[in-house]
Amino acid sequence: MRAEIISVGTELLLGQIVDTNAPHLSRALSALGIDVFYRDTVGDNIARLTDTLERALSRADLVITIGGLGPTQDDLTKETIAEVLHEPMVVDPEAEEVIKSFFQRRGLPIAQSNLKQALKPQSGTSIPNSVGTAPGALVEKDGKIVIALPGPPCEFVPMVEKSVIPFLSHKTSGARTVIVSRSLRVVGIGESAAEEKVKDLLANSNPTIAPYAKSGECEFRITAKASDESEAREMIAGLEREARTRLGDSIYGVDEETLEIVVVRMLVERKLTLALAESCTGGLVSHRITNVPGSSDTFLAGAVSYSNEAKTEMLGVSKEMLCEHGAVSPEVAEAMAVGAAEMTGADVALGITGIAGPGGGSPQKPIGLVYIGLKTPGGVEVTKSVFGGSRQEIKLRASQTALNMVRAYLLRT
Repeated sequence: MRAEIISVGTELLLGQIVDTNAPHLSRALSALGIDVFYRDTVGDNIARLTDTLERALSRADLVITIGGLGPTQDDLTKETIAEVLHEPMVVDPEAEEVIKSFFQRRGLPIAQSNLKQALKPQSGTSIPNSVGTAPGALVEKDGKIVIALPGPPCEFVPMVEKSVIPFLSHKTSGARTVIVSRSLRVVGIGESAAEEKVKDLLANSNPTIAPYAKSGECEFRITAKASDESEAREMIAGLEREARTRLGDSIYGVDEETLEIVVVRMLVERKLTLALAESCTGGLVSHRITNVPGSSDTFLAGAVSYSNEAKTEMLGVSKEMLCEHGAVSPEVAEAMAVGAAEMTGADVALGITGIAGPGGGSPQKPIGLVYIGLKTPGGVEVTKSVFGGSRQEIKLRASQTALNMVRAYLLRT
């Protein structure tokens, strides 16, 4: 079965709200083995919505609209569906009674515009709304299925879970295929360089593997379509083994694993402790580490030594070093890491200093320049990076690099 999703609302096109409904629905359909080849967004305009619906019905077996079921004049999704399907709109008595009861229970007057929500295409059925006043609608006609759902997520999500998924699950039973994905998360290598290592694998048709760029890392998503989840997982496993052979230790985790989760787990497994001294990242690495449950078993302390005075007083970085080399230098990054280790007695310590911008750069020390020192029982290593992007992106990339330095060290121990 092929599906198309149409999100309706001028506010979506204006960027006034973010559409979280369509991704939720895409995931639900994928789990049922239903292909989603197109997702559209259209404003509250009958002519454009009509055109979008007609195009969707010409190439999909299932069309699901989101939004435009409210009581106002610009909420015309069900009316447009009826027109495209050449059906009159009729009142659903049961839906009308539910709407009336909704207002009566709250002691509120009911307007005629609210009763408009009880209308549906003649051959369709209403989908109950357990939260609000806008019932959905489901129409099966000429081998096509059209489902209309409300836009507010608090109404949309329960309707999908309670009504849409069970209906579609029944429809696809017997000819069911499932779509399963597994993501390999990659760090320390750029997307293009990583893609080059698996370039020939990208031509696979089933399972497929595709790269996705993220800030400070990239992801390779392996997707298989099969008759059941077990078969799909088996198909994924073969391609994953080959991808791991090509990408090696650049793969740090899978699916929802973050770099900080992996680093904390590795530190705990090795019974090592960690301390941090941060300047340009402003405590971001500490924040990420402490977001991980169980991080108290390994993380001792984090110092945000932003000023030169703080670097001296908290970490013992000498004033002479700061004057001679500047706060953003490999010497200071090393001294910060050593200071954090001595202050806490940690086995592993990081010192991070840099220029996050947008000001403060120079030809010798450009915006995005970051030095990271890693102190371990074996000594101190310092890396130099020049990151691009906004202040927030530079901070994030610096935190990724710092965490990956710890991971790389732990892989060697």
